[in-house]
Amino acid sequence: MRPLCSNPPLHSKSHGGSHRSLARLRFPCSLGMELITNVTEYEKLAKERLPKMVYDYYASGAEDQWTLKENREAFSRILFRPRVLIDVSRIDMATNILGFSISMPIMIAPSAMQKMAHPDGELATARAAASAGTIMTLSSWSTSSVEEVNSVGPGIRFFQLYVYKDRNIVRQLVKRAEMAGFKAIALTVDTPILGRREADIKNRFALPPHLVLKNFQALDLGTMDKTNDSGLASYVAGQVDRTLSWKDVKWLQTITSLPILVKGIVTAEDTRLAIEYGAAGIIVSNHGARQLDYVPATISCLEEVVREAKGRLPVFLDGGVRRGTDVFKALALGASGVFIGRPVLFSLAVDGEAGVRKVLQMLRDELELTMALSGCTSLREITRAHVITDSDRIGRSRL
Repeated sequence: MRPLCSNPPLHSKSHGGSHRSLARLRFPCSLGMELITNVTEYEKLAKERLPKMVYDYYASGAEDQWTLKENREAFSRILFRPRVLIDVSRIDMATNILGFSISMPIMIAPSAMQKMAHPDGELATARAAASAGTIMTLSSWSTSSVEEVNSVGPGIRFFQLYVYKDRNIVRQLVKRAEMAGFKAIALTVDTPILGRREADIKNRFALPPHLVLKNFQALDLGTMDKTNDSGLASYVAGQVDRTLSWKDVKWLQTITSLPILVKGIVTAEDTRLAIEYGAAGIIVSNHGARQLDYVPATISCLEEVVREAKGRLPVFLDGGVRRGTDVFKALALGASGVFIGRPVLFSLAVDGEAGVRKVLQMLRDELELTMALSGCTSLREITRAHVITDSDRIGRSRL
């Protein structure tokens, strides 16, 4: 009889649907982790393990989910122009982000409520990121506090910030992140209200009652009421400040000395404003396709932002990254690095910290392979000449 994997059983609650025992969904090791050969395979396994409400919350996008599909498909339309007969016996993937040295240009994006995926939640993710020598970004809506994440040990960590209507809450939260050793603020700017996530409405999504938004627990804002649609949408409508504007980027600079990354930029116009208002960096993001549907894939927006930035600040990308080839393509189009979200959640659900470590290692190995086969021995050797995009093909067809 094949041994079962020893993942701790997750809590399962009934939320407008049938109760599912996660303990029953553990799978034989011989069909499990050692046979996982790429990041995407974790999603199927996570779907089998997680309650429907939780899986749908992590996996779904807004409305028709066109952008969700396009975030992936746009990568597949970018092709390579590899160079050959180059000594690639040594490949260096190390880089520097806002003055911090990391092992590779692959970082962890903020993803909320990770203890819905695994009992160790954000603590496991933080340990995995530190082990890989890369950056973890903690969500404001984490189920572990900034102090708890700091307690796992050394690591370079950023803090993602939603701006609440009560600015005293924002001041307190930013100060706590500073005191807990976080190195930058990633200000989310694409969520004045929550996008229409129909799966969450159908499931009447709410944070399971055994969990809280730990950073807000002491403020009596750590729980989420059940509603007739999405409890998260109701929470956002009640707490998040819709009046957030560019002047608030300046305001944030008066309450913290930490560098501020603006997360959610997809146009040249907003790139100019981000620079004007003193952003330390830009994350090209469409919130994992969970906000406005029918916006282009982030990889399709990247070059517009990079061209406008003109090297005045680093530009990063999240959304749709599932392969080392995707990372290479983003770097070739001018990104300083990428952030991954759903792959972390799905691997966390399947195998906890070990799963997240494996995802980071697989992406690292794939990036190294792509660099070697493209004739690049360091990140600075990856150039625009290494890829062909839709716009390149259109331009050539007109010649």
